[in-house]
Amino acid sequence: MLLAIASTLVFAVLVWATVVNTPGWAAVQQAFFNPEIALRSLPRVWDGFLFNLQVLGISVVTVGISALLLASLRTLRGPVFFPVRALVAAYTDIFRGLPFIIVAYLIGFGLPTILQARIPPLWLGVLAITLTYSAYVSEVIRAGIEAVHPSQRLAARALGLGYVQTLRRIVLPQALRKMTPPLMNDFISMQKDVGLVSILGAVDAVRAANIEASQTYNFTPYIVAGILFILLAIPSIRLADWYTARLREREQTGSAL
Repeated sequence: MLLAIASTLVFAVLVWATVVNTPGWAAVQQAFFNPEIALRSLPRVWDGFLFNLQVLGISVVTVGISALLLASLRTLRGPVFFPVRALVAAYTDIFRGLPFIIVAYLIGFGLPTILQARIPPLWLGVLAITLTYSAYVSEVIRAGIEAVHPSQRLAARALGLGYVQTLRRIVLPQALRKMTPPLMNDFISMQKDVGLVSILGAVDAVRAANIEASQTYNFTPYIVAGILFILLAIPSIRLADWYTARLREREQTGSAL
Protein backbone atom coordinates (compact mmCIF):
# COMPACT_ATOMS: atom_id res chain seq x y z
CA MET A 1 0.00 0.00 0.00
CA LEU A 2 2.78 2.44 0.94
CA LEU A 3 4.66 1.53 -2.23
CA ALA A 4 1.57 2.25 -4.32
CA ILE A 5 1.08 5.65 -2.66
CA ALA A 6 4.75 6.51 -3.15
CA SER A 7 4.74 5.54 -6.83
CA THR A 8 1.57 7.58 -7.38
CA LEU A 9 3.15 10.65 -5.80
CA VAL A 10 6.27 10.23 -7.93
CA PHE A 11 4.12 9.96 -11.06
CA ALA A 12 2.16 13.08 -10.08
CA VAL A 13 5.37 15.03 -9.55
CA LEU A 14 6.69 13.93 -12.94
CA VAL A 15 3.47 15.02 -14.66
CA TRP A 16 3.60 18.38 -12.91
CA ALA A 17 7.25 18.93 -13.81
CA THR A 18 7.06 17.78 -17.44
CA VAL A 19 3.56 18.94 -18.43
CA VAL A 20 1.90 21.42 -16.09
CA ASN A 21 5.00 23.38 -15.13
CA THR A 22 6.01 24.21 -18.70
CA PRO A 23 5.80 27.51 -20.62
CA GLY A 24 3.30 26.19 -23.16
CA TRP A 25 0.85 24.64 -20.69
CA ALA A 26 -1.12 27.88 -20.21
CA ALA A 27 -1.76 28.15 -23.96
CA VAL A 28 -2.76 24.47 -24.16
CA GLN A 29 -5.10 24.86 -21.19
CA GLN A 30 -6.74 27.89 -22.77
CA ALA A 31 -7.15 26.18 -26.17
CA PHE A 32 -8.29 22.73 -25.00
CA PHE A 33 -9.49 22.96 -21.39
CA ASN A 34 -11.45 26.20 -21.13
CA PRO A 35 -14.20 25.67 -18.50
CA GLU A 36 -16.36 28.54 -19.75
CA ILE A 37 -16.42 27.28 -23.33
CA ALA A 38 -16.95 23.70 -22.10
CA LEU A 39 -20.10 24.69 -20.22
CA ARG A 40 -21.35 26.76 -23.13
CA SER A 41 -20.88 23.97 -25.66
CA LEU A 42 -22.15 21.11 -23.48
CA PRO A 43 -25.90 21.37 -24.37
CA ARG A 44 -25.30 21.19 -28.12
CA VAL A 45 -22.68 18.45 -27.83
CA TRP A 46 -24.98 16.49 -25.52
CA ASP A 47 -27.83 16.69 -28.03
CA GLY A 48 -25.49 15.33 -30.68
CA PHE A 49 -24.32 12.62 -28.30
CA LEU A 50 -27.91 11.41 -27.96
CA PHE A 51 -27.89 10.83 -31.72
CA ASN A 52 -24.75 8.71 -31.30
CA LEU A 53 -26.55 6.68 -28.63
CA GLN A 54 -29.46 6.11 -31.02
CA VAL A 55 -27.13 4.76 -33.70
CA LEU A 56 -25.33 2.60 -31.14
CA GLY A 57 -28.52 1.14 -29.66
CA ILE A 58 -29.94 0.12 -33.04
CA SER A 59 -26.58 -1.13 -34.29
CA VAL A 60 -26.11 -3.46 -31.32
CA VAL A 61 -29.28 -5.31 -32.36
CA THR A 62 -28.58 -5.35 -36.11
CA VAL A 63 -24.94 -6.38 -35.66
CA GLY A 64 -25.87 -9.17 -33.25
CA ILE A 65 -28.49 -10.66 -35.60
CA SER A 66 -26.33 -10.30 -38.73
CA ALA A 67 -23.19 -11.70 -37.05
CA LEU A 68 -25.02 -14.72 -35.64
CA LEU A 69 -26.46 -15.48 -39.09
CA LEU A 70 -23.05 -15.12 -40.76
CA ALA A 71 -21.33 -17.31 -38.16
CA SER A 72 -24.02 -19.98 -38.52
CA LEU A 73 -23.60 -20.03 -42.30
CA ARG A 74 -19.80 -20.12 -41.99
CA THR A 75 -19.96 -23.21 -39.75
CA LEU A 76 -22.27 -25.24 -41.99
CA ARG A 77 -20.81 -28.70 -42.60
CA GLY A 78 -20.48 -30.56 -45.87
CA PRO A 79 -19.17 -29.78 -49.36
CA VAL A 80 -22.64 -28.77 -50.59
CA PHE A 81 -22.42 -25.61 -48.47
CA PHE A 82 -18.98 -24.62 -49.80
CA PRO A 83 -20.34 -21.71 -51.93
CA VAL A 84 -22.14 -20.30 -48.89
CA ARG A 85 -19.04 -20.59 -46.71
CA ALA A 86 -16.92 -18.99 -49.44
CA LEU A 87 -19.31 -16.03 -49.81
CA VAL A 88 -19.40 -15.44 -46.05
CA ALA A 89 -15.60 -15.71 -45.87
CA ALA A 90 -15.26 -13.16 -48.69
CA TYR A 91 -17.67 -10.81 -46.91
CA THR A 92 -15.77 -10.97 -43.63
CA ASP A 93 -12.42 -10.53 -45.41
CA ILE A 94 -13.62 -7.44 -47.27
CA PHE A 95 -15.28 -5.63 -44.39
CA ARG A 96 -12.56 -6.49 -41.89
CA GLY A 97 -10.01 -5.14 -44.33
CA LEU A 98 -11.81 -1.91 -45.25
CA PRO A 99 -11.36 1.02 -42.85
CA PHE A 100 -14.70 1.98 -41.34
CA ILE A 101 -14.47 5.55 -42.64
CA ILE A 102 -14.31 4.26 -46.24
CA VAL A 103 -17.36 2.06 -45.64
CA ALA A 104 -19.17 5.08 -44.22
CA TYR A 105 -18.34 7.14 -47.33
CA LEU A 106 -19.43 4.34 -49.67
CA ILE A 107 -22.72 3.85 -47.85
CA GLY A 108 -23.38 7.51 -47.04
CA PHE A 109 -22.79 8.90 -50.51
CA GLY A 110 -23.02 5.86 -52.79
CA LEU A 111 -26.26 4.28 -51.60
CA PRO A 112 -28.45 7.42 -51.87
CA THR A 113 -27.04 8.03 -55.36
CA ILE A 114 -27.87 4.47 -56.47
CA LEU A 115 -31.38 4.57 -55.02
CA GLN A 116 -31.97 8.18 -56.09
CA ALA A 117 -33.48 8.84 -52.67
CA ARG A 118 -32.64 10.74 -49.53
CA ILE A 119 -31.90 8.36 -46.66
CA PRO A 120 -31.78 9.68 -43.06
CA PRO A 121 -28.22 9.77 -41.65
CA LEU A 122 -29.37 7.61 -38.73
CA TRP A 123 -30.03 4.62 -40.98
CA LEU A 124 -26.97 5.23 -43.11
CA GLY A 125 -24.85 5.16 -39.97
CA VAL A 126 -26.55 2.00 -38.69
CA LEU A 127 -26.01 0.27 -42.04
CA ALA A 128 -22.32 1.23 -42.22
CA ILE A 129 -21.68 0.03 -38.67
CA THR A 130 -23.66 -3.17 -39.23
CA LEU A 131 -21.75 -4.06 -42.38
CA THR A 132 -18.39 -3.48 -40.71
CA TYR A 133 -18.91 -4.87 -37.23
CA SER A 134 -20.99 -7.88 -38.24
CA ALA A 135 -17.83 -9.11 -40.01
CA TYR A 136 -15.76 -8.78 -36.82
CA VAL A 137 -18.41 -10.14 -34.46
CA SER A 138 -19.27 -13.07 -36.72
CA GLU A 139 -15.66 -14.24 -36.56
CA VAL A 140 -15.74 -14.04 -32.77
CA ILE A 141 -18.94 -16.08 -32.69
CA ARG A 142 -17.52 -18.59 -35.18
CA ALA A 143 -14.38 -19.02 -33.08
CA GLY A 144 -16.54 -19.60 -30.00
CA ILE A 145 -18.65 -22.19 -31.82
CA GLU A 146 -15.61 -24.05 -33.11
CA ALA A 147 -14.04 -24.01 -29.63
CA VAL A 148 -16.80 -26.31 -28.40
CA HIS A 149 -15.60 -29.93 -28.59
CA PRO A 150 -17.06 -31.85 -31.55
CA SER A 151 -18.25 -34.59 -29.22
CA GLN A 152 -20.89 -32.19 -27.88
CA ARG A 153 -22.31 -31.74 -31.35
CA LEU A 154 -22.18 -35.47 -32.08
CA ALA A 155 -23.91 -36.30 -28.80
CA ALA A 156 -26.68 -33.83 -29.57
CA ARG A 157 -27.18 -35.29 -33.04
CA ALA A 158 -27.26 -38.78 -31.52
CA LEU A 159 -30.13 -37.63 -29.31
CA GLY A 160 -32.06 -36.60 -32.41
CA LEU A 161 -31.50 -32.85 -32.26
CA GLY A 162 -31.31 -31.03 -35.59
CA TYR A 163 -28.63 -28.54 -36.62
CA VAL A 164 -30.50 -25.48 -35.36
CA GLN A 165 -31.51 -27.16 -32.10
CA THR A 166 -27.93 -28.34 -31.52
CA LEU A 167 -26.60 -24.86 -32.16
CA ARG A 168 -29.18 -23.16 -29.93
CA ARG A 169 -29.33 -25.58 -27.01
CA ILE A 170 -25.88 -27.17 -26.87
CA VAL A 171 -23.22 -25.23 -28.78
CA LEU A 172 -24.04 -21.55 -28.25
CA PRO A 173 -24.51 -21.74 -24.44
CA GLN A 174 -21.05 -23.30 -24.11
CA ALA A 175 -19.48 -20.97 -26.68
CA LEU A 176 -20.85 -17.90 -24.93
CA ARG A 177 -18.26 -18.19 -22.15
CA LYS A 178 -15.44 -17.97 -24.68
CA MET A 179 -17.09 -15.26 -26.76
CA THR A 180 -18.08 -12.75 -24.10
CA PRO A 181 -14.72 -10.99 -23.45
CA PRO A 182 -13.91 -10.37 -27.16
CA LEU A 183 -17.53 -9.40 -27.84
CA MET A 184 -17.29 -6.77 -25.11
CA ASN A 185 -14.14 -5.41 -26.74
CA ASP A 186 -15.93 -5.16 -30.09
CA PHE A 187 -18.78 -3.33 -28.36
CA ILE A 188 -16.33 -0.82 -26.90
CA SER A 189 -14.81 -0.27 -30.34
CA MET A 190 -18.28 0.23 -31.77
CA GLN A 191 -18.99 2.90 -29.17
CA LYS A 192 -16.04 4.90 -30.48
CA ASP A 193 -16.78 4.41 -34.17
CA VAL A 194 -20.32 5.78 -33.89
CA GLY A 195 -18.55 9.14 -33.60
CA LEU A 196 -17.60 8.84 -37.28
CA VAL A 197 -21.22 9.05 -38.45
CA SER A 198 -20.69 12.81 -38.50
CA ILE A 199 -19.21 12.43 -42.00
CA LEU A 200 -22.69 11.37 -43.19
CA GLY A 201 -24.10 14.81 -42.43
CA ALA A 202 -25.55 13.94 -39.05
CA VAL A 203 -25.23 16.46 -36.23
CA ASP A 204 -23.80 14.08 -33.67
CA ALA A 205 -21.45 14.87 -30.80
CA VAL A 206 -18.39 15.27 -33.04
CA ARG A 207 -20.16 17.48 -35.58
CA ALA A 208 -21.71 19.55 -32.78
CA ALA A 209 -18.24 19.98 -31.27
CA ASN A 210 -16.94 21.04 -34.68
CA ILE A 211 -19.67 23.67 -34.96
CA GLU A 212 -18.94 25.02 -31.49
CA ALA A 213 -15.18 25.03 -32.15
CA SER A 214 -15.65 27.00 -35.37
CA GLN A 215 -17.69 29.62 -33.49
CA THR A 216 -15.35 29.97 -30.51
CA TYR A 217 -12.00 29.32 -32.26
CA ASN A 218 -11.26 26.89 -29.44
CA PHE A 219 -10.79 23.11 -29.27
CA THR A 220 -12.49 22.63 -25.89
CA PRO A 221 -15.78 21.34 -27.42
CA TYR A 222 -13.85 18.37 -28.84
CA ILE A 223 -12.63 17.57 -25.33
CA VAL A 224 -16.24 17.73 -24.10
CA ALA A 225 -17.30 15.24 -26.78
CA GLY A 226 -14.33 13.01 -25.95
CA ILE A 227 -15.23 12.98 -22.26
CA LEU A 228 -18.80 11.91 -23.08
CA PHE A 229 -17.50 8.99 -25.13
CA ILE A 230 -15.08 8.03 -22.34
CA LEU A 231 -17.89 8.08 -19.77
CA LEU A 232 -19.90 5.82 -22.08
CA ALA A 233 -17.03 3.37 -22.50
CA ILE A 234 -15.83 3.11 -18.88
CA PRO A 235 -18.72 0.92 -17.60
CA SER A 236 -18.23 -1.49 -20.52
CA ILE A 237 -14.46 -1.61 -19.97
CA ARG A 238 -14.81 -2.30 -16.27
CA LEU A 239 -17.48 -4.95 -16.92
CA ALA A 240 -15.22 -6.66 -19.47
CA ASP A 241 -12.31 -6.65 -17.00
CA TRP A 242 -14.50 -8.02 -14.21
CA TYR A 243 -15.94 -10.81 -16.35
CA THR A 244 -12.53 -11.78 -17.73
CA ALA A 245 -11.07 -11.98 -14.21
CA ARG A 246 -14.07 -14.01 -13.01
CA LEU A 247 -13.77 -16.40 -15.95
CA ARG A 248 -10.04 -16.85 -15.36
CA GLU A 249 -10.59 -17.50 -11.64
CA ARG A 250 -13.25 -20.13 -12.26
CA GLU A 251 -11.22 -21.90 -14.92
CA GLN A 252 -8.19 -21.99 -12.65
CA THR A 253 -10.19 -23.44 -9.77
CA GLY A 254 -11.81 -26.01 -12.05
CA SER A 255 -15.38 -24.96 -11.29
CA ALA A 256 -18.07 -24.66 -13.95
CA LEU A 257 -19.78 -21.42 -14.84
